Amino acid sequence: MDTASELAGLRVADVYLRDCASRSVLQLLANKWTFLVLGALGDGPLRFGVLLRRADGITQKSLTQTVRGLERDGLLSRTVYPTIPPRVEYALTDLGRSVSGLIGQIHLWAEENLPTVVAAREEYDEQAAQAPQPVGG
Repeated sequence: MDTASELAGLRVADVYLRDCASRSVLQLLANKWTFLVLGALGDGPLRFGVLLRRADGITQKSLTQTVRGLERDGLLSRTVYPTIPPRVEYALTDLGRSVSGLIGQIHLWAEENLPTVVAAREEYDEQAAQAPQPVGG
């Protein structure tokens, strides 16, 4: 069920159902590189090289695959300028902008709550390293 005509007949999407087509959108947005590229483009169009530096750690191949997929899914547009060498810019489409606010919120939440998450991990790891204690009553 991948074509638009097949999806048009569906009335209700439920991402919790195994065969729901909306899972492909969830999978797209849950991808680390997709998230970072969409977030980076939230402030305006960027060239490929800038995106490559902004999404620190992504390979050129992964960035190429990511922007192609996002263009295919209608979340970003690619503009090629007739210069030598060709200049290419990527920008969010209306659909991409509609999700960029959510990405910005998750970005802020992750940065603000990092200390709490790290502390919870450390506490969990300490407890997991101790011998189990019998439950007393």
